[in-house]
Amino acid sequence: MKNRNLNHADNWATPDEFLSKLHDEFGGLFDPCPLYHNIEDWDGLKIEWHNRNFINPPYSRKLKEAFVIKAIEESKKGKLCVMLLPVSTSTKLFHDYILPNKKEIRFIKSRLKFRGINTKGQKVNYHGGNKSNETISYEGKQIPAYVNNSGMHDSMIVIFNGGEDWNFLRNLKD
Repeated sequence: MKNRNLNHADNWATPDEFLSKLHDEFGGLFDPCPLYHNIEDWDGLKIEWHNRNFINPPYSRKLKEAFVIKAIEESKKGKLCVMLLPVSTSTKLFHDYILPNKKEIRFIKSRLKFRGINTKGQKVNYHGGNKSNETISYEGKQIPAYVNNSGMHDSMIVIFNGGEDWNFLRNLKD
């Protein structure tokens, strides 16, 4: 049984190669919620987004939902919003918000290798560092400080793209 009470971090970097492919396809993309930015300087949920946006939101339920709703609102203004999200097709968020408002959904074959720090304190998919010798203490044991794992979830790209023929927010309730 999985321990659902783990303290999961929200700061996971999109793999550079994957992000590069999105920039090649969609052009320059603004990131309204960049990794480790100072939310006191600006909040991606409160600012006006650019015409073309890439969003890899925090995956905690409330923040993920807030960024999906913001992306739908911004696309209603005619903006392109390309979101990287974990696949969770049985949720209310998917059925009530994403599915009725998406332009396209792309399921990503294989799991992405995000960069971040896991629940054990290990640096995942970090470049540099002496990965063969460095260790950290976890529950009284020495474990490798660096690991090369794929993400815990399958991922999908959801594209919200505003346009004249788009019926936005038709099922969205306040």
